[in-house]
Amino acid sequence: MSNKLNHSMSLAKPDALNITTKQKIALIIGITGLFILTLALLNTSFPNKGLFLSLSLGLISIGTIVYSREAYLTKLEGIKNDGQWLKSISSRGLWGWILGIILTGFYIVLYFFEQLLGLGQGVDGANTGLISLFDPLSQLLSGRPASQWFVYGTLYTIAILAFGYKFILKYRHNKYQQLRTVSVMFFQLGFAFLIPEFMYRMNSSLPYYDLKNMWPLNYYNFEQYRVDSFINNGNIGMALLIFGVLSIFVISPFLTYKYGKRWYCSWVCGCGGLAETAGDSFRHLSSKKMSAWKLERWLIHTVLVFSVVMTTAVIYTYLGYDPDKYWLTREVFLISIGVFLTIVFAVIMIFKRQELGKDAKFGAIGYFVVIALLIAMHFTGTTDQVFFVKAGALKSAYGFYIGSIFSGVIGTGFYPILGNRAWCRFGCPMAGILGFQQRMFSKFRITTNGGQCISCGNCSNSCEMGIDVRHYAQKGENIVRSSCVGCGICSAVCPRGVLKLENDSMKGRINPTEVLLGNDVDLMELVNQK
Repeated sequence: MSNKLNHSMSLAKPDALNITTKQKIALIIGITGLFILTLALLNTSFPNKGLFLSLSLGLISIGTIVYSREAYLTKLEGIKNDGQWLKSISSRGLWGWILGIILTGFYIVLYFFEQLLGLGQGVDGANTGLISLFDPLSQLLSGRPASQWFVYGTLYTIAILAFGYKFILKYRHNKYQQLRTVSVMFFQLGFAFLIPEFMYRMNSSLPYYDLKNMWPLNYYNFEQYRVDSFINNGNIGMALLIFGVLSIFVISPFLTYKYGKRWYCSWVCGCGGLAETAGDSFRHLSSKKMSAWKLERWLIHTVLVFSVVMTTAVIYTYLGYDPDKYWLTREVFLISIGVFLTIVFAVIMIFKRQELGKDAKFGAIGYFVVIALLIAMHFTGTTDQVFFVKAGALKSAYGFYIGSIFSGVIGTGFYPILGNRAWCRFGCPMAGILGFQQRMFSKFRITTNGGQCISCGNCSNSCEMGIDVRHYAQKGENIVRSSCVGCGICSAVCPRGVLKLENDSMKGRINPTEVLLGNDVDLMELVNQK
């Protein structure tokens, strides 16, 4: 009989489940692959870099696959979230903090100290260290030496593919989860990794272009050097430039109207793909506090305004640089931006004023701030400055604080501390735009059958965006939130089938007044409306 004193009142086993022998072997295999990468980082000279790179990535993938199969295929299909809060690595314990520090350190070196990875540190600017290990693969795909971004892209893709397989096994009882996971794996491998490399091999004068990324996520897409490159490359370059514009104003709005922001955030986006696969074990760490929700709303929309103003400023400066190349003048450009924002603001205030409630005031403040900044841009702008500051400095500040620190160092490095969607929830300007449209003009909602809810809390615990799903389910209220990425995990882990992801008409989508509380609702009238 064990003498261990356990204060848990759980009827189930309160301790974290021990891993099996097979899983321990899988961990050793995976760690061996990481050890090879570590040796390369320490400038170890390998006789055949292509072979050792294949060995390293292969061992990491095999270790993850074997571990996952042992973890999930030995159990029946269904909800597999047992032990989340009992494991050190997934409950902000010691191993969680160690992993967070390692990931954060990697991102700091990647963004700011690439020479430590061996970029151009050899004879005649050749790569050494970790980056040189990836040279054979880069030469094979694009015909050029590797960079720190190629190394990152390769590891990023391997993580999504390997952990995506783990995710599919974990949620093999749910077709929606399997389909969207295969989707993000496909878009990451094809559109984000392989196609850009092949494009460079076919036409090296074209800038890197991840076809699934769009502004404002790829905030750099309309910089002068990229636009000049597109224009100088004839039809293919103009096609890519036009596609980038259509993605913003036509493709994205249409798909968001039809399916909500999930079409991008949970099916296409690379950031979301990594969060859903490699970050799945940390989804429950997302804060459900009201203070976190308030911070989320202010922070993500502040980043969005910064992104709009920064991009407008960058384009404004080079439009006056060469009038023969750019038919659009700076004045017409600013007026067009102002008119577009005014139309959007007017439509929302006319048709959606009641849904905004108190937030209408803050929306109006944001609109007038942007318009004021556009006016100031006109009076202070030159061919290289706006607001008496170089436009390049604005872009650099955005790239440093938002593109590097927020999305990389904090957004991914802090997975084991803040949860897997900290960047998507608090900082991604793309999520801000899509979320705004999802809340105002979209057919998507998560419907609830409150009569079946047993208040187990699985849904809220698993929501990576910090939404208290149970609060809605208990009342039978539809979930229509800007932050919801439509991952569907809340529905997948519900033992009673309370939650359902739906695309239906706009009418009746938001139903807070239809909650059946006492005699507040005329039941027959409600049924007839349905």
